[in-house]
Amino acid sequence: MAENTLKIIPLGGMGEIGKNMTAVEYRGKIVVVDCGLAFPRDEMLGIDLVLPDISFLRERRDDVLAFLITHGHEDHFGALPYVLRDINVPVYASRLTLAFAKSKLDEHGLLKVVEMNEVNDDSVVDLAPFTVRFCAVSHSVPDALAIIIETAEGRIVFSGDYKFDHTPIDGRTTDVNKLARLGQEGVLALLGDSTNIESEGSTGSESQVGQAFHRIFADSDGRVLMACFSSHIHRIQQAIQIAHVHGRKFAVAGRSMIKNVNIARNLGYLRIPENAQIKLTDIDKYRPDELLILTTGSQGEPLSALSRMAWDDHPQVELQPGDTVVISARPVPGNEVSVMDTVNRLLRSGAKVIYGQASGVHVSGHASREDQRMLLNLLNPRYFVPAHGEYRHQYLHRELAREAGLPDDHIFLLDNGDVLEFNAESAAVTSKVTAGMMFVDGLQIGGAEHVVLRERQQLSGDGILIAVVTVSVQTGEAVAPPELVARGFLYDEEHEHDLLAEARDDLVTRLRELTAEHVTGQRLLREDVHDTLATFIYRRTKREPLIMPIVVEV
Repeated sequence: MAENTLKIIPLGGMGEIGKNMTAVEYRGKIVVVDCGLAFPRDEMLGIDLVLPDISFLRERRDDVLAFLITHGHEDHFGALPYVLRDINVPVYASRLTLAFAKSKLDEHGLLKVVEMNEVNDDSVVDLAPFTVRFCAVSHSVPDALAIIIETAEGRIVFSGDYKFDHTPIDGRTTDVNKLARLGQEGVLALLGDSTNIESEGSTGSESQVGQAFHRIFADSDGRVLMACFSSHIHRIQQAIQIAHVHGRKFAVAGRSMIKNVNIARNLGYLRIPENAQIKLTDIDKYRPDELLILTTGSQGEPLSALSRMAWDDHPQVELQPGDTVVISARPVPGNEVSVMDTVNRLLRSGAKVIYGQASGVHVSGHASREDQRMLLNLLNPRYFVPAHGEYRHQYLHRELAREAGLPDDHIFLLDNGDVLEFNAESAAVTSKVTAGMMFVDGLQIGGAEHVVLRERQQLSGDGILIAVVTVSVQTGEAVAPPELVARGFLYDEEHEHDLLAEARDDLVTRLRELTAEHVTGQRLLREDVHDTLATFIYRRTKREPLIMPIVVEV
């Protein structure tokens, strides 16, 4: 029966890095795995965050049972405060992931109105017609989980972000035995992380980073400033412990770093030696070789603590010759230019900067090619969906699945919005639902067609031309010469003055024609003023500034 059909519907995370969200529908009910966001690209001027379009979930609001979160990275849980406003259903996540999510919800005033449920790798959650189980996996944030959704039609496994780290900092390894048992019992479909498919071999252990930290602390005579993701508790733990061995105390800079260090410390995920932490305001009381400063800004974010230090705009930390800055992260795709800009500024300040793969200060949290092959062999799924990656990552992951023995018609490269439907004998993409981007702009949320974004893009390229036309309310006749004001339009003031004078004369001629034609009314006048100026300016400059006609009736 059609109502018993099992469906997988990705709403984000396919063909892109970020905003991971996938709906699983069965017998008319829906559970959603992850609820992530993405950060804006350069062309998204003034946009703060990018969210998945949840039109499909909003239309099916009464059928959504829960959100299941794999781990505590914002590309997997960061959209919760925005989505739960519309779809207030229970959230299930591990202890640390839940703590990070609660902090976000508290900022938005939603913490007391949303049901938050803690789970672990032994939990079983009954969300009829689904049964949800979990499996421990290693990643660059503690408490990461793979999610197993069981139905009468079969079992679906979401790998989440994972790697096979045999010497993890917290001793919590990916549960290979459970994965093998799942493979023996039968897996209908696997949605596997594709991010690192271009990296050959296996991903290195997080413990390898500690060796580089030891060398840096031993060789540095001045302060060491380390930037990493504030959720990378394992990385932070190593930095604190190794700095302590070398006689350094640490301070924390950056709002999210301060918040996450406090959360992880209070929950016992971060162990801090006694008296090792000092206030950032007290760093001048210590010699440079006694200090480690943990900071945000590994992605070159303009308002992050490290960026403010690089641009000499931080209230407590002024960079000085002899400082060593460690960027312990790989740029997220799209952030490369921002990171290099920050590196350049840091070097200009006289600091030594250590970054990049060859430096040994970063190890990925994602499975490389051989790890992905191992997961496919362990689970032996009937169907496979490469997920969490740009199209080339999905494409190469499909090739790997073919090498592992899966036939072509059992591997699906999905786009956001595709409906992958399973029946007793086969699977196929049968339809498509609305999927795309929503933009967070200050306190507002708008769609990809948002007129404000288009106008900002136009402003950034060609500037703005404002035309104020004063007309008689009775006759529509101009009672004063039009006033034209341009901003960001032409770089030559004298040329601009001459051009605007000609445009004004052209507009005066057109206004006289409109009076003769008895054209009145603000809307018609604005449209005609806009078209007259747009035609004239393009003919003379081949540019298309944003034109704002203002009609004043007197």
